[in-house]
Amino acid sequence: MTRNRVAGLKHRSTLTSNDVTPLVPKGLRVSAALSWRFLVIIGALYVIIWLLGYFAAVVIPVAIALLLAALMAPGVGKLVEWRVPRSLATAIVLIGGLAVVGGVLTFVITEFTNGLPQLQSQVNNSLDTIRAWLSTGPLHLRQDQIQAYLDNAINTIKTNQSAITSGAITTAATIGEVLTGLLLTLFILIFFLFDGGGIWGFVVRAIPGQVRDRVDVAGRRGFSSLVSYVRATAAVAVFDAVGIGVGLWIVGVPLVIPLAALVFLTAFIPIIGALLAGTVAVLIALVANSFVSALVVLAIVVGVMQIESHVLQPWLLGRAVRLHPLAVVLAIAVGLLAAGIAGALLSVPLLAVLNAGIRSLLHEGETEPDEVDVLDDTGSVPNATDDSDESADTSDESRPTWP
Repeated sequence: MTRNRVAGLKHRSTLTSNDVTPLVPKGLRVSAALSWRFLVIIGALYVIIWLLGYFAAVVIPVAIALLLAALMAPGVGKLVEWRVPRSLATAIVLIGGLAVVGGVLTFVITEFTNGLPQLQSQVNNSLDTIRAWLSTGPLHLRQDQIQAYLDNAINTIKTNQSAITSGAITTAATIGEVLTGLLLTLFILIFFLFDGGGIWGFVVRAIPGQVRDRVDVAGRRGFSSLVSYVRATAAVAVFDAVGIGVGLWIVGVPLVIPLAALVFLTAFIPIIGALLAGTVAVLIALVANSFVSALVVLAIVVGVMQIESHVLQPWLLGRAVRLHPLAVVLAIAVGLLAAGIAGALLSVPLLAVLNAGIRSLLHEGETEPDEVDVLDDTGSVPNATDDSDESADTSDESRPTWP
């Protein structure tokens, strides 16, 4: 009886006090707490994305330099293992890479220049065929009607000449920005290859001491995943370029080498990149050759994409970065909406790095940073999954400690 009276007094005092929290249902309190925390996180992400967009002229060169460093760092590390000084190893790999890229670009431009007259001749023949079909086909258009349509198109171009001119000026300014970005990327890449370990060590020193080692390991795992991603993507890009290029050569489509180079470059945007380049090849086959040739090229592109999607992507990219295809597609879509082509290019590598880093933070607490070899490790986290490999032994102090 006394207990009930005390409980009643406590309940009455609670109701008469200013604190109304006990009157709010627990489910509503939990929902409100989750809601404001969710809004805070969304606001923080919005600010981060806005800052990245505002400083895009610096962020994009840094990100591209990091991708190139992931591609070239194994070569520098191998030369350092062979007792080559790091500065000389960096120079050899960088100059060799630039020589390969420059040679390929020169070859592609030369082939494009040599094949352009043939393409123009074939396009003119196709236009004559289309004009004859418009006259003798089911539309039965007269020559004066066809000429009137052409005159309207020319007048439309003349009317919008100012807009076209301003667009050309904008394009020229964009080219200047691209060249500046390339120089900045090259400058950053030199330091990433030469002193990547020192840069990463400086960044890690800003982390509180009690979690510094775990963050260090997570960062190394993330960069290891990036190295694996770049290797796998380069292999897939080579397969796409060779497969589609050989098919175009067999069909007799002009500009085979430039189109194959375009396929290789766009293949670094997973799933949709090579498909877009293949669409360009189909259109050129349609305009330059015939409808049947376009269908054959379309079949070749679809066949290569099927092999990529069902064999190479799961075997190479799946093992390298452990990302579900749906996550890859959604990442590309979000990146494309947020930052255009650059976002589509960088979204999947960013997702791979975050995936490896977060898994390391969640499952890896006893690993020492020196036990992680970012150039030989596959980015897997030991004990995180049943089929993961143990991290490689890196007792050799000459190996770089990227990221």
